[in-house]
Amino acid sequence: MLPYTTHSFELHKGDSIYIFSDGYVDQFGGEKGKKFKAKAFRQLLLSIQDKAMEEQKTIIDEAFESWRGSLEQIDDVCVIGVRF
Repeated sequence: MLPYTTHSFELHKGDSIYIFSDGYVDQFGGEKGKKFKAKAFRQLLLSIQDKAMEEQKTIIDEAFESWRGSLEQIDDVCVIGVRF
């Protein structure tokens, strides 16, 4: 087994953190049938970070379905966001 490193950071009121599986960013879709990619997902999260968490959920779900279009979902998708 490989050793791992524990990281700590200070969170402040109003901060949000997101954890997610690779299923969202690896999904094929769009006009050219390519992967969504981490950069696009990061930009999506940054663009909605100030919205209410329930609204963020809706936007993330709709963006995924719109991207995927008629293509088959290729993996499980898990996105967790927490605001402090």
